[in-house]
Amino acid sequence: MPRVYLFLLLLLLCRLAHAQSLDSSIDQILAAPAAQRAVWAIHAVDLATGRVLYQRNASIPMAPASNTKLFSTALGLLRLGPEYKFETRVMSTRAPDSHGRLAGDLILAGGGDPTLSARIIPYQRGPIQGDPLAPLASIADQIVQAGVRVIDGDLIGDDTRWPWSPYPDGWTLDDSVWEYGAPVSALTLNDNAMRLTIRPPKKAGETADVTLNPPVDYFTIYSTLRVAAGAERKITVDRQPGSRVLFISGSTPPATGAATQLIAVDDPALFAAQALAQLLRERGVILQGSVRALHRLPGRPAAEPEGLVLARRLSSPLIETLRVTNKVSQNLHAEIVLREVGLVRRGEGSAEAGLKEMSELLTSLGLDKLDSSFADASGLSRRTLVTPAAITTLLRYLHQGELGDAYASTLPIAGEDGTLASRFRGVRGAATVRAKTGSISHVSALSGYTTDGTSRRVAFSIVVNNFTAPTSEIRAILDKIAVVIQQEGIR
Repeated sequence: MPRVYLFLLLLLLCRLAHAQSLDSSIDQILAAPAAQRAVWAIHAVDLATGRVLYQRNASIPMAPASNTKLFSTALGLLRLGPEYKFETRVMSTRAPDSHGRLAGDLILAGGGDPTLSARIIPYQRGPIQGDPLAPLASIADQIVQAGVRVIDGDLIGDDTRWPWSPYPDGWTLDDSVWEYGAPVSALTLNDNAMRLTIRPPKKAGETADVTLNPPVDYFTIYSTLRVAAGAERKITVDRQPGSRVLFISGSTPPATGAATQLIAVDDPALFAAQALAQLLRERGVILQGSVRALHRLPGRPAAEPEGLVLARRLSSPLIETLRVTNKVSQNLHAEIVLREVGLVRRGEGSAEAGLKEMSELLTSLGLDKLDSSFADASGLSRRTLVTPAAITTLLRYLHQGELGDAYASTLPIAGEDGTLASRFRGVRGAATVRAKTGSISHVSALSGYTTDGTSRRVAFSIVVNNFTAPTSEIRAILDKIAVVIQQEGIR
């Protein structure tokens, strides 16, 4: 037998052995009792050749949770470009007079910017620190520098850039109460949420210290929290959907650590306007009118705010926003990008317009319409479905394009940052895994790339639905599968 044919035969036998090894390894992992009581869908492909390395239920549409963000961030990157920036403006119908009096209203016009917060850009691992009002304070400084001392009219938070439809189809009522389900608005401050901190007093019978950050007068707090020696620490925070009253109840012993909770606001434009009004008052500006929000109902025509621009702020480049979105799995930011794509590409900043653009992208990848059904951009919707094979198709397409490295840089690195910071610890070559996590009730997912930069590169997607075992147990099984695929990728 000629040597070349012998070599090819040996190579084929080697590949078959690897494939059988991968199949048997994953099958063994999925033999665990918890795994047996769930639906698993897995797909792994060689990025260079497209050869399927492993598949199980790969063409079954599954609830992907935050793996949805792989699609929405890709859409934003491809349709808007990595350098795209959002702009926030403050406008009035006329300039202040010689005495600093502004006749008419002052309009805070939202431009979709998700970076009006204390987040550090570029992305850095760790908790968010600093002043969440700092970006808005710079806008307030510009208004004062423009000579405004008295505002005769109202201060209006204007989010009419996109129609007012704050909650995507398939989000639950409970989601709207918490930061992860914050309403979507073209005027966003501090991710449309406030951090509630409850600090028990040093002595029993005293009142706990309750604060909100940013310190904006937005919520009313009603507390019946009981502080008693030997009491069970059980602190409950509640807000009814649409309400601006926070109820704090339960019990706690004194001199214990603080309890925190991230609470979503119900009207982001009003929240931002109230914050700006507060900052202006601190700078000596007198507001004669009221603070209010201006929304545009779905179906109503858009009208670009007109007037004199007194202040403006540009966001950081879109690629930096996308890194935050995927690294920490920020739901609101994903929804923002989808609506901005809809506005830029189709003239309407709605989820529907953005999803039409998404459908066009998926068709261009050769995907069948039955491979997916998107209801939102973040994956919080229980109605969004996609196949693992569609996910790996997207990943391979991006990898082969000029924006492939930029896109991969938005994904968490196993054992190092984002939602994978505490996973894959001690695994050989873990840092070769860049992948997006996903988690909602009874759903867990992990999809991305594994590569060491020199050997085989693999795109993989692992999605599990309908499990009733503890999430931690399912996640451990999922990670074991990812490790087996990762080791195949660096073989």
